[in-house]
Amino acid sequence: MIVKLENSLFQIEPTFKIGILHYNKIVVSSSPQMLKGRLQLFQEQLFFDLEDKSVTEFDGIKEWRALWKKFGADPNRYRHSTEALYRRIAKQNYITPMHSAVDINNFLSLRYEIPMGIYDRHKIHGDIRLALGDENSIYMGLNGRENKLQNIITLQDTEGPFGSPFVDSVRTAVTEDTTEAIQVVFLRPSMNVEDGQQLLTSIGTMFTQIHGGDFTSTVLFHENKEWGI
Repeated sequence: MIVKLENSLFQIEPTFKIGILHYNKIVVSSSPQMLKGRLQLFQEQLFFDLEDKSVTEFDGIKEWRALWKKFGADPNRYRHSTEALYRRIAKQNYITPMHSAVDINNFLSLRYEIPMGIYDRHKIHGDIRLALGDENSIYMGLNGRENKLQNIITLQDTEGPFGSPFVDSVRTAVTEDTTEAIQVVFLRPSMNVEDGQQLLTSIGTMFTQIHGGDFTSTVLFHENKEWGI
């Protein structure tokens, strides 16, 4: 499997970059109490922060809103996933635990203020291409709705789009049966490659401490557009 960034993304934003982690031999289950506790505590602390600071004042949220607009989508109509989570927490509508992979993905997305997605490797067909969605980019999302992804960054395989920093599809969702996964970290454009790689190492280490298995990772950017898994 090859993961590749389309050149058109760099024509719009030359500093665009993402992190990719590949996990193998993992065990997904109900989240350990430690993870549930950290997720709950972080949300409670964030709720109090949001009483004095608006969602759009957080650096990561702000940067991804600007990128969203640059690619041609309306950040007020189609909010990226992390902003949507922050707005939920501002209303004390806290995220309830689902399973270990989703819970740690949500926790890290909140902590680093960036969208993240995790996908079952065996439900992805062929290579993965990251490109802007068009009028035909539609899928049933984890939000229970059919989502149109025009001018939104999408992950696509031979069957079509399956993921984005907006909402992910039902088709490639990780479950407790997943043993191999691909995690996409939508890094801030302002982050340099070295810091991005350090962040991926931290994320991968924390993920495998909970799920076992092993991981490899890389940062894709204009000088390193594709990676073989």
